[in-house]
Amino acid sequence: MLLAINTSTTQFSVALMENDATILSEYTASKGARHFGGLMPALDFMIKGTATSTGDINAIAVANGPGSFTGLRVGISFAKGLAHGLDIPLIGVSTLEALANQLPYSALCLAPLLDSRKDEVFTARFVMESETLIKRIGEDITVKFRDLPEIFKGNTLFVGNNFALQAGILKGIFDSKAHLAPPDLWNLKASSVGALGLKALKERGPDDPHDLKPVYLRPPDIRPNPYYTPGS
Repeated sequence: MLLAINTSTTQFSVALMENDATILSEYTASKGARHFGGLMPALDFMIKGTATSTGDINAIAVANGPGSFTGLRVGISFAKGLAHGLDIPLIGVSTLEALANQLPYSALCLAPLLDSRKDEVFTARFVMESETLIKRIGEDITVKFRDLPEIFKGNTLFVGNNFALQAGILKGIFDSKAHLAPPDLWNLKASSVGALGLKALKERGPDDPHDLKPVYLRPPDIRPNPYYTPGS
């Protein structure tokens, strides 16, 4: 059984999956104050609800970014701690790739979007090689909304993590070449992280927990305290 974790977006999600990628249980929580504190209770709830135990977990997949600074640190630390305690393999999964992987088959270029700082998003370009296989054709980048048409010039299928905000902006800056995924897909599910994690475990094996780090793409929004004096 694999445990999949996503805390890279404002909505966190955890899932328990069989090794053939079928979902045993999945829990998703919307954004809210201190909502990452629900991780352990969510896992406990799923384990009790499926009549399993932590001893049945034989691997962990975690979204390692890009995404929320705090969320990535929480999720990866949580995953590393469990992997170490249970002595099981751990693998990191691209947040953007997992979000793109939720889309149904399409011949269009795929554009997953994640909120970054104000007026910016994390994104990358993907295409579908088959009904079950996506291919990356661009690196993860941070870009302003207004510059997206310079990157996605042809017909493109967009999916993000904030439909209420992002959909309206995309409609305003793109012409008919921009297509929006259904609203119910605009929320990264842990099961998508888990499906890619299982595939990666078979193809390349687990990550070294010491080397698995969050993918931030940009420096944190932390500024020196103007009132702080060293040594005070």
